[in-house]
Amino acid sequence: MSTNISTNEACAPKNSCCAPAPKTPWYAKLRIEKAWLASALILAGVSVLAPEQFQPSAVFVWDAVIGILPFLLLAVVSAAYAGASGADNLIAKVFSGHIVLMVMVAALFGALSPFCSCGVIPLIAALLAMGVPLAPVMAFWLASPLMDPTMFFVTSGELGMDFAIAKTMAAFGVGLLGGYGTLVLSSTPLLANPLREGVGNGGCSASAVRAPKAVLWAFWQDGARRRKFWSEGQKSALFLLKWLVLAYLLESLMVAYVPPGLIADVAGDGGLLSIFVASVIGVPAYLNGYAAVPLISGLIQGGMAPGAGMAFLIAGGVTSLPAAIAVYALARLPVFGLYLAFSLGGATLVGLLFQAWSI
Repeated sequence: MSTNISTNEACAPKNSCCAPAPKTPWYAKLRIEKAWLASALILAGVSVLAPEQFQPSAVFVWDAVIGILPFLLLAVVSAAYAGASGADNLIAKVFSGHIVLMVMVAALFGALSPFCSCGVIPLIAALLAMGVPLAPVMAFWLASPLMDPTMFFVTSGELGMDFAIAKTMAAFGVGLLGGYGTLVLSSTPLLANPLREGVGNGGCSASAVRAPKAVLWAFWQDGARRRKFWSEGQKSALFLLKWLVLAYLLESLMVAYVPPGLIADVAGDGGLLSIFVASVIGVPAYLNGYAAVPLISGLIQGGMAPGAGMAFLIAGGVTSLPAAIAVYALARLPVFGLYLAFSLGGATLVGLLFQAWSI
């Protein structure tokens, strides 16, 4: 009997990591990024249907990208440095231990960390790719964009110390709600693999997570680590930039065609419906934490209920339109739905409690 076995067959069974990869057709390399294509089509549509809006939308997107660029660069460089140096394994250890305690620690750490809803996404992707449980990651994810020391002083200056303290407590509370809520649901198959296919070094290369490399803080001394720093940084930057441009473009149209007074009109009585509506509106309408505070201050002076204002800040802080689109591209649909549900549910609950306390 012949036992002639090829090298590749002896290497591993079919579909294993060392099996030869099939040849990629030349036309497969001409892939068009859906986000860039969508942005181009929207701009083309605006230029035809509303040419007077083309320049304001383009300027809006440019200004928004320039405004977030320092935070985007900081997030991208931090994530690339963590991956190249091996420090990402140390970050994962912060989220290790007894999971019930880790949810509380992650929520507290998130409430004090200076990440925006977009800037936290590269770190979230890295944590999930390293196998950190979804529950503490969700707690950090929800709490992190809501408050930081600078935001506290801005909020207290515009809306008062009581509002700032309440929002700080809300950041911690929403993190706990999302973390422990996710923990309860973590045994379901829908949450078994939170990241989309190909995101976060999944598949065969995930073995690097299980066998962490040594930390080399001065990663530039090693050629392979230098190459990883540049490749990871470019990949993260392009991933975020293409979705942010699309999101800001959509936001520019919303700002142009949704009357500003509509928010105060539908969210002025402080009831359940008005607070929930303020939460829903807060997700796409939110610009950034610092711009939203004076906006809410003006709306409250114009008749918006304090609870609705708080709900607007919480919902928009957790998941702005750019962040929601980026999360949708990053996480599987069940995780994305859970993220939105905890954002809106937490914002509504916080708004109701703050409204009751303010009466």
